[in-house]
Amino acid sequence: MTVVRVLLVDDQAPFLRAMAAVVEETPGFEVVGEASSGEHSLRAAAELLPDCVLMDVNLPGIDGLEATRRLRGCQAPPMVVLLSTYDEDAGAHFAAECGAAAYVTKSAFGSDRLREVWAAALG
Repeated sequence: MTVVRVLLVDDQAPFLRAMAAVVEETPGFEVVGEASSGEHSLRAAAELLPDCVLMDVNLPGIDGLEATRRLRGCQAPPMVVLLSTYDEDAGAHFAAECGAAAYVTKSAFGSDRLREVWAAALG
């Protein structure tokens, strides 16, 4: 089984820990790194080459939307899932605007949603 390599991006340590716990409890997924800003996420993605990036919308420096746009411009871009507290409609708009594969509210994020968005992104 191929393991999906996941980069976590959030400026709040408690949510980074929560995301890490969800990813680690999801069969076939593993955390390969963490970042706490948009700029740091770009450097980490270039170094770690994740398959998936779980990206907070609101970050210090460049926000998650701009970081996603830049990641999507890479030669082999990772799938990006935006996460935030905005409602689903606003989040879907953000995802479409920056090229993210999906948007999930932080309160709805769990193993099932992670597997769903990964499967949907693969087609």
